Amino acid sequence: MALATWAVLSGTGSQKLLTPPVVALLLMGNLIPAIALLVLIGRRIAKGRAARSMIGGDGRLHVRLVAIFSLVASVPTLLVVVFASLLFQAGVQFWFSDRAKATLEGASTVVQDSYSREESRIASNTEAMASDLADALTRVQIDDPRFLDFVGKQLVFREMSEAMVLRAEPGKEMQSLVLIDPRTRDLDRFITPAMLDAVRSGKRSVMVPSPNGIGALSMLPIGKDNFLYAARFDTVFGQQIQRARTVLADYRELSARSRSLQLQFNAALLLISLLIVGGSVWIALSVADRLVRPVGQLVDAARRVTGGDLSTRVAGPHSRDEVGTLATAFNRMTGRLQEQTADLVAANDQIERRRALTEAVLSGVSAGVVSVDRAGEIRLANGSAAALLAEPGTILVGQPLSAVSTELGALIDDGRREAVVEVARGGDMRTLAVKVSRDVGGHVLTFDDITQQLSDQRRAAWSDVARRIAHEIKNPLTPIQLAAERLKRRYATEVSSDPATFTKLTDTIVRQVGDLRRMVDEFSSFARMPKPVFRPESIVDIARQAVFLHEVAHPGIRFSLQVPDNHPELVCDRRQLGQALTNLIKNAVEAVEAADRDGGEVAVSITWPEPAAIHLSISDTGIGLPADRERLVEPYVTTRARGTGLGLAIVKKIVEEHYATMRFSDRPGGGTVVTVVFDADVLASHAIDAPEPDAMEARA
Repeated sequence: MALATWAVLSGTGSQKLLTPPVVALLLMGNLIPAIALLVLIGRRIAKGRAARSMIGGDGRLHVRLVAIFSLVASVPTLLVVVFASLLFQAGVQFWFSDRAKATLEGASTVVQDSYSREESRIASNTEAMASDLADALTRVQIDDPRFLDFVGKQLVFREMSEAMVLRAEPGKEMQSLVLIDPRTRDLDRFITPAMLDAVRSGKRSVMVPSPNGIGALSMLPIGKDNFLYAARFDTVFGQQIQRARTVLADYRELSARSRSLQLQFNAALLLISLLIVGGSVWIALSVADRLVRPVGQLVDAARRVTGGDLSTRVAGPHSRDEVGTLATAFNRMTGRLQEQTADLVAANDQIERRRALTEAVLSGVSAGVVSVDRAGEIRLANGSAAALLAEPGTILVGQPLSAVSTELGALIDDGRREAVVEVARGGDMRTLAVKVSRDVGGHVLTFDDITQQLSDQRRAAWSDVARRIAHEIKNPLTPIQLAAERLKRRYATEVSSDPATFTKLTDTIVRQVGDLRRMVDEFSSFARMPKPVFRPESIVDIARQAVFLHEVAHPGIRFSLQVPDNHPELVCDRRQLGQALTNLIKNAVEAVEAADRDGGEVAVSITWPEPAAIHLSISDTGIGLPADRERLVEPYVTTRARGTGLGLAIVKKIVEEHYATMRFSDRPGGGTVVTVVFDADVLASHAIDAPEPDAMEARA
């Protein structure tokens, strides 16, 4: 085929283009045997690789993949190559045909003729303009402005762009006498002595070449050695002429190389086609190797598993394709088989150990555990369950749960997961906290006896509440006692009608207050704290009353009250809030007294920095806060020797029930600042319409 191709190429002219059918036949004739040769070479390589693989055999998978890939790559390649060649040949024949060549040369001739006519027109206009200017110079001087104006009109009338009247005497430098030109150019560079000699020798005009237009040089028929240069600039026209010449030259060069370009293009198509087919054969071999290698590993591993080696695994990293998934599944399968075999061997021993462990755990826990089946019969019950539900010696297994305990049976029927029920055993009532969970065969109930726990909780709750209430009842007793003693000291000498009776009455008040304090301590377990009743109240009045009470009782301490002008109202429980404020001021007074300073001060202020926030602050000049100030609000935490530690705890409770916050901080200069922040909007939503406490007490 190579010899036939050489004969065809040598038999035609070296410059003559081949016809498209001939080129297509030559391509097909060379590609088909070359592709067949590549496929045979790939087949030989595939058989050699298959023989060296783990699977062995004649390498049919390799051969089939090489054939498939070669066929898939060859058929489209042949079609594309033939189509590309025909398309290229058609274009080449069109562009290098006689018609296309005549068209380009005719266009170039038209452009050249147009340029020649334009040169003739410029030359004739320059000659006529020289005659007109010579006639004008017979009437005016050359330096007269009218002459310059006349030259400009001549340029406009004759459609010229520039003009120059110059003098060029032999052996001397040229001089421009009149110049109408927006540009400044060197005369010696574009008007040469040869042009001047040609005009002197009798030639009417000489063309002056210019890249941007057409110019002419003519003799000025007045005086001696006077010349006129005129030009018309047309950049587009000049570029078009130059471009036409360049295109025609390029076309002639390509036309001479058309045969060479035709052969080079088709040779490139042939080479690219062979590279594509060769690449497809190489890819087919690589894919076959990639497929056969893991398949061979799987075959070898399967043979070892057949021999009983369940620890066999397919080694090496695997991709995420189907072959890799197969290898991963094989490894997972063998691993699972190995695990299941080991599990089956140890299953009986593990079951026995679990049963023994379960029985030991159930017998040792204090909670009762009962397992019932779907029919409600007890399958398993530990010792704690038997002790809580039945008499000693009773066997629960096999009995219906409803017969042993109707409460627990009803709990399962209701479908509840957890509850607190009371069961009777031997005439005693027991409270059980029960949790129910489902299993495959029924339910499992776990329960604890919380009878004693509930009793202890109730006892502790009553005791704590009673102590807090008793502490708060004591607070008003102290100022009553102080007021009675102050009345006795101040007015005993002023009472003249019956001083003995006055003294006896004040002593009785003091004594009865002490007795009442002791009685409160003895019967505190029966007291209860009432829930807050929220109504709109004047927080300023509440603060003023609390301050006045302590101001009378402690004249040695300065008290101050700072309130806003608009006296805001706050939804609160007046009695509880007054009780809390009294406790806070009392603590401040005690802190001032403990500091033992002259001129102690307690200041109460109410501010409203935000529309919904009311700040109530109590500051003192006392001993200040301890290091663990956060524990001051806990019950039974106090810094005083005779304190009970319940005052601030009750204040904290009242503050929380009013949806407020309380914080402690140090006062600049020494002392303490307690700030309570109320949310007016939240409290307003809890306002109720109820009778006043005083009215309720009066009706009672």
